[in-house]
Amino acid sequence: MYEYMRYNQRQLFSEYTKSMSKTTHRILEEIAEERGELRERALLTILTGIGLVTGVLGQWLDWPTSVVVVAFVAAYLGGGIPAAREAISSLFKGHLNIDLLMVLAALAAAGVGEVRDGAILLFLFSLAGTLEKYAMGNTKRSVAALMDLRPDEANRKLSDGTTERVRVEELQVGDDILVRPGERIPIDGVIVAGAGAVDQSTITGESVPLDKGINDKVFAGSMNQNALLTISVTATAAHSTLARMIDLVTEAQEKRSPSESFSDWFGERYTVVVLVGSVIALGVFLLVGIPTDLAFYKAATLLVVASPCAIVISVPAAVLSALASAARHGVLFKGGAALENFGNVSVLALDKTGTLTTGAMEVVRVIAFSESEESVLALAASLETHSDHPLARSIVRYAQSNGVRSLEAEGAAAVPGKGVLAQVHGQIAWAGNRALLKERGVTLSSEQDAQIAAREVEGETPIVIGSGSTLWGVVTLADTPRATAQAALHGLRQSGVKSIVMLTGDSVAVAQTIGRRLGFSPETIYGGLLPEDKVVQIEQLAGKGLVAFVGDGVNDAAALATARVGVAMGVAGTDAALEAADVALLSDDLRQLTYAHTLAKKANRIIKQNLIFACGIMALMVVTTLFFHLPLPLGVIGHEGGTLLVVANGLRLLLSRSEK
Repeated sequence: MYEYMRYNQRQLFSEYTKSMSKTTHRILEEIAEERGELRERALLTILTGIGLVTGVLGQWLDWPTSVVVVAFVAAYLGGGIPAAREAISSLFKGHLNIDLLMVLAALAAAGVGEVRDGAILLFLFSLAGTLEKYAMGNTKRSVAALMDLRPDEANRKLSDGTTERVRVEELQVGDDILVRPGERIPIDGVIVAGAGAVDQSTITGESVPLDKGINDKVFAGSMNQNALLTISVTATAAHSTLARMIDLVTEAQEKRSPSESFSDWFGERYTVVVLVGSVIALGVFLLVGIPTDLAFYKAATLLVVASPCAIVISVPAAVLSALASAARHGVLFKGGAALENFGNVSVLALDKTGTLTTGAMEVVRVIAFSESEESVLALAASLETHSDHPLARSIVRYAQSNGVRSLEAEGAAAVPGKGVLAQVHGQIAWAGNRALLKERGVTLSSEQDAQIAAREVEGETPIVIGSGSTLWGVVTLADTPRATAQAALHGLRQSGVKSIVMLTGDSVAVAQTIGRRLGFSPETIYGGLLPEDKVVQIEQLAGKGLVAFVGDGVNDAAALATARVGVAMGVAGTDAALEAADVALLSDDLRQLTYAHTLAKKANRIIKQNLIFACGIMALMVVTTLFFHLPLPLGVIGHEGGTLLVVANGLRLLLSRSEK
């Protein structure tokens, strides 16, 4: 019956997971099997509880002995079979585990006539195991729930303009699909028609819907809010950002942190110590004259209270919860080691371009000389409309956002490396750099030259605008700091990062300008660095503490690899960047970095809390058992209660939220 139930559950997942990788498929099969095991454990726990209650009532009410015996036998079988099965399986593999200790303790209690206490032990152990399995399964289920974000079908557009309903797995790169308002986007792609708000919080962690238009990327699992969008597919279902997220998180859950590895190593060896120690303690009890029954009872209690359940489970309970919580907020840790290390970071180095700044040149100011600012901007937009240079597009976009109308321009022509020319109102108008200014024979006054030079020193790029031989004015552009940068840096300092530095290939002057705006002190700003120079700086910073480096995941690959923790940001939809670092931030919101560090620190703190509590309660009960009298049921309650408490403490991390 149990095998049939597991088979049916696997079948339910098979169709849905055809497009997913082997890792994801495996984790979903594991979840299906765990659900079957959880159901079986729950039924056996109920049987154990019924047997225990019936047996105790039978003793109190003086029921027939046969009824009491059958009841306690049912309790022993219901609670003992799963533990015995695990213990025997481990023995065949050459390992001793905690289940063996519990079975031996229950049998020892029965052997000295304390059948009721043995039944209580098995019931509470079974109940704790069932609850623990359910709680720990939440971390896997929270990741697998990402699968539900992706629709099973999509509306594929045909050549005649109609649509057909197809499975997402059938979509190929280059197909166009139609996504209506209120529908989830089924695949990664680029918008080719339509514009509207898209909620991609489930993928990137950004809490506010973003306005998307033609040529903007969208991701599978995000929600189309209010527009009719036509999307060109850029990745198959198996290679979407959502699919890679699930793969990376499930793989991360299997990578052990140093603390997890130690707890596994400790648990296995300590179990042997407990078993041997209980035998030695039994011998000592008998030698000092303790009655045989009581000596065996104390030894059985010692087996229970000295078992390292809480110690072994305390680390993975916290780590797996943190990994699952981070994934829901658009942060991917590449395993428990990355999580643990990031929580211990004391030095943080950040790349400037594309990390602390937007990486896109934006208009900073318009300086008017012979005409009004609006006229200067209108002429600039008229000329730059005919250029495909990134600076030109920024100027046109700025003019449009400020409601400035372009003038009519004819015969536009690019002057390579200098600017653009066109005929406006019968005169040759121009927009470009100082070289174009010289070519046009325009001479700057000392005041004008000083104004432009001052802007250049501040890291701004000036575009001079004029007509004929007259200079109208200047439009300056610069790579601007991200809106969330200052808040993120403040949050990181508040969360305990002792030193934050900026590394950039830009000139020292530009680096100092941006750095001052973001609150960096001059000695923490390093400009003019080549990729190999960044590596050297990170190696030098390692002398101050554990170093993390934040970059774009591609251009800074060497620096990311050199730092103890490499963090790539804004990597949604980017294969290389997702693989480049230890931590991946799916959005460009720097506050995710603060959230990730705070979460990692909290996880480390909870791990310490769990270990201190688990060791403390175990030591207290062991001392009480050895030198005083601790009833076995009370020892079981302390042992299982302690295990559940550390699990619950770890699961608190599932509730962690990013502040935005």
